[in-house]
Formats: sequence, structure tokens, C-alpha cells
Amino acid sequence: MPDSDAFPRSRSPRTGGHGAAVPLLFAGVLVAGVCGGWPPQAAVAGAPAPAAAVARPASPAPSAGALERHTAPAPVSRGGGRWDAVYDAAGWTAYRRSLEGAYTGVGLSVAHDAEGALRVRRLRPGGPAEAAGLRVGDRLLTVAGRTTEGVPVTEVVALLRGGPDAGPGSPVTVRLERAGREHTVRLRRATVTTPPVSVHPLGPEAVRIKVSAFTKGSGARLREAVAEVPHGTGIALDLRGNPGGLVTEAADAAGAFLDGGLVATYEAHGAQQALYADRPDPGEPGPDARRPVVALVDAGTMSAAELLTGALQDRGRAVVVGERTFGKGSVQQPRPLPDGGAAERTVGHWRTPAGRDVDGTGLVPDVPGGDEQARTVLSGLGHPS
Repeated sequence: MPDSDAFPRSRSPRTGGHGAAVPLLFAGVLVAGVCGGWPPQAAVAGAPAPAAAVARPASPAPSAGALERHTAPAPVSRGGGRWDAVYDAAGWTAYRRSLEGAYTGVGLSVAHDAEGALRVRRLRPGGPAEAAGLRVGDRLLTVAGRTTEGVPVTEVVALLRGGPDAGPGSPVTVRLERAGREHTVRLRRATVTTPPVSVHPLGPEAVRIKVSAFTKGSGARLREAVAEVPHGTGIALDLRGNPGGLVTEAADAAGAFLDGGLVATYEAHGAQQALYADRPDPGEPGPDARRPVVALVDAGTMSAAELLTGALQDRGRAVVVGERTFGKGSVQQPRPLPDGGAAERTVGHWRTPAGRDVDGTGLVPDVPGGDEQARTVLSGLGHPS
């Protein structure tokens, strides 16, 4: 993707020798609260999100610049930043594939409940976990022979996905508890390609548009989905569990609701830059500024997804409904390594159009709740005539 598409009105650094753009990454991870302090903790095992961990003295934390990264044999953060990471060639190749929306996993989401137990939160239709009979609410006791008690969700996700050699068809055994009885299930990982944007009904005069991650092409797909929604129909933009991704795609997605203007400011190597939503081409209709819009968020809404949410909230374009977001506001830049891998370094932070720094604090919703509250808010916002 060319620099002009990646950062309107600014330029991203380049790699040496090949002239390929190396964009700054506002990407996140699907794991919320890996170091504690962000309730509730949640992660998706087998969806576009990183599994690569940064080696740290305490517990490993995933890199912020990835969507789906398979853990390198010994990833090391040489720079010492919380979101810095180093990947071997296999891990870096898997990451690049993930930007296309392809990943290897078992197709389930996990989350800690109020008592700290790790439970199945969602199942991907047709995925290995669903096919093996797992159910939402099952408690995961062990994964690959290791207990989940007291283990960060990042480590559980890494176990479910396996290392760089754990390709499609590789097995992983889980022990779960359901209705007081324990069961052992053997899963086989699979390669899955997930559409990053999907549309679902949300009542007679509203639709829910789910964006699972900002992989390549997701911004254009969101704009197309919004354009196909009938005039007068409200939209709930569902960014729950969205780990972030490519900032280029988040900026492109902003154009579905904002007729140009500021999306965020960011700092890179001490220099201040601005990120803008593209205006429609001459002759093309702009976004419907009167359409009711709600942004649905939770503790798994991260990075580029927070960037888009913050822009819509600051500019009065959407009412934010849900939970406080994760709070990942740093910016990473990957650099190639001689062995074919890559190293990510934190080079700055981004802020919302109103100057809010979300790093470590997240975005506070305007209204707590979920789908029902989204329908109520959309109804209260009214519909253009």
C-alpha cells in the first residue's frame, strides 16, 4: 500500500534497499488486560490477533504491531518497551499473512469471568472448537497439558495457536469443565479466512456492522457496507473485540462516517503528524452526516479501533456504547532484520482529535450496555426524513 494511502498528508519511513513502505503501526492485540487492570480480560484464539509474546521478566505481553502473529521460538524485546517485540522469519511471515485476514487457530474466544475462571466466550461458526462440541460458557482448565489458573490470557492463546510449526491439522488438547463435569477434547487447528466486515440486523430500522480487525481492505469494505445501508437506517458500528490493525484501514474506515477532517494526531520519532479522513472523490456522494450512528466497544477494543472510536466520539459523529476500551495508544514501527525476521519499536503515541491520550486509560463510553442499549440510542437519535 503506498505511503499516500497509509498516512494522508504525511509520510511513513521506508525500509532500506527495497523502497517498500514500512508503516507505523497503531495495531493492537486481542488480549485485554494482559498485565492486569483492564476488566474484563478477553482474548480470541484463532482470530486476527497476535499470539507473539514479548519476553519480559514477569509475564509475556503481546506486541502491539501485530494482528495475527505466531510466537517465535524465543521472541525478545531488546528495546525494553512494553509493546516492543522481535520476530523470527517464520513469525514475521505469519504476521504478513495475517494482514490479509488469514490465520491458523481453533476458532474460540476466551474471557475471564468475575471469579477469574477462564471461559469460552464465543465460538467461530464451523471452526474446530465448535465442531468438537465446545460450548459458550465452558471453563477451560488446561490447554496442552498446562493449567490456565493464574495464567495470562496471552499465554493461553499462544498455547491454543501453537508455535510457528503448529500449522493446520496440528493437535492441541484442552480439558474443560461443564455443569460440574470435566471433559478432555482434542482439537485440530485449521487455517481460516475471516471477512473483516459483516452486516447483521439490529431491529426494524437499524443494522449492526461488525469490524473484527483492520486487516487489508477492511476500510473499503466498511465504506461499501455503509453505502449499502438504506437511507434512514441507523448503524451500530461494532468494534467489540477488535484488536486494531493497520492504521491506514482505520483512517479509510473513518471516511464512511466523516466527510474529511482530523482523525488523530500522532508522534513518531519526536515529530508531530496528523491523520485525516479522505474526502470523497469529485462526483461521489459523501457520507450521510444525518444518519444515526452508535459505536459499540468493550475492553477488547484496541489501538486502531480505539483511534476510530475516539475520532467519531470527539467529532460528535457517534454515541459510544459499551465498556471502557483497552487503552493502547502507542505507535510501533517494524524494521527488517538480517535473518528475515523483524523488530518492532515504540516510536511515539497517538491522540484523538480533541487531544485525548488513551494510553493506559482507554475511552469511556457515553452509555454503558450492549446491543439493546445501541438500539435504544439509535431510536432516540431519530432518523433523517
